Amino acid sequence: QVQLVESGGGLVQAGDSLRLSCAASGRTFSTYTISWFRQGPGKEREFVAGISRGGGNTYYTDSVKGRFTISRDNAKNTVYLQMSSLKFEDTAVYYCAARGGAGWSRTSSADYDYWGQGTQVTVST
Repeated sequence: QVQLVESGGGLVQAGDSLRLSCAASGRTFSTYTISWFRQGPGKEREFVAGISRGGGNTYYTDSVKGRFTISRDNAKNTVYLQMSSLKFEDTAVYYCAARGGAGWSRTSSADYDYWGQGTQVTVST
């Protein structure tokens, strides 16, 4: 089992950058695929980015490719989401999620077993 805690959200202006962190408990963090999801106002939760257990493979939804970068530091039990060139439509609550084993390109929230509480990102125009 793993517990996830997100941090780093806030209010920024369009074009700014922000880095989110997802800190995990447990000794087996490196055995989990981790992904970021987001849920905007009045919208369904959507996949943003995923990273494999060792960090060598990443996958992004089209709308964030070239702007967001997911990475992980297994020694620190932490996954990051570096966001740049933020847009108003990136406004959402951002969640990190974990699934045991492989599946770094799984985009359905139903494929993930553990979730953090979320961190709010608000982008103003």
